[in-house]
Order: sequence, then structure tokens, then C-alpha cells
Amino acid sequence: MAAQKGKDLLLKVDGDGLGSFTTVAGLRSRAIAFNAETVDVTNADSVGHWRELLGGAGVKSARVTGAGIFKDAQSDEIVRGLFFDGGIRAWQVVVPDFGTVTGQMQITSFELTGRHDGEIAFELSLDSAGELVFAAS
Repeated sequence: MAAQKGKDLLLKVDGDGLGSFTTVAGLRSRAIAFNAETVDVTNADSVGHWRELLGGAGVKSARVTGAGIFKDAQSDEIVRGLFFDGGIRAWQVVVPDFGTVTGQMQITSFELTGRHDGEIAFELSLDSAGELVFAAS
């Protein structure tokens, strides 16, 4: 994958639950992190007392974070509504020349900040709430 512009990494939400994805507008930064817990099966017979892991047995999860300013009434309303309702909805993270990650996620953190001489900004975190599907570009 060649160098990419950070602004091209998009976060989208299925706002109405019908499969139509809306880009969350106003995001200035976003990131996705994948995690896989391990299952340690080390025992007294482990060769050289080295740790042994059980392949494919841990819990997988993902966290998406983003920060920005309110810019688009439609996506702003969707994000606020999903947070206050505790809703789980399909989200997409689009990484150009890499692929798209799609799956059910819940907004687990929503923060608003503002300075007297600046705009109101927000930060959000999404945690996976089921299987995520990766589709290569």
C-alpha cells in the first residue's frame, strides 16, 4: 500500500438500519485498532518452559476512535441519537487501497469540548459488538 492521505480514511454509519451508509462528517482524525486476546496453555511439560498459546482461541475485538467538529446535521444527529439510545448499528471504516471493515459497533464514549474562542469539538469511541468483515479493495 502506497502512502495515503489521512483524510481519505472514512467512518460511515448505517443511520437508518437499512444498509445505507452515511459518512460521519467533520472528522479530523480517526483510527481503528484490532485486538486478539491470547489463551495461555503453558504447563509443566512445556518445552524449555516457554509459553504456549492456543491458536484461534482468544476473543477478537476492535475499537474505532474519531475526533472532529460538527459539520453535517444528518450525521451529527445519527451519532448523538445512537449514543444516547445505546444503540448498536452497522458501521464501516474505509481505508483506501486497503479495504473496508464492516460490522456492528456501539458508541462507548462521546465527549464534547469547546473553548470560548473556538468551535465545539467531539471525540467518540466505538467498540465492536459482533463479527467484523473485511473486504479488500
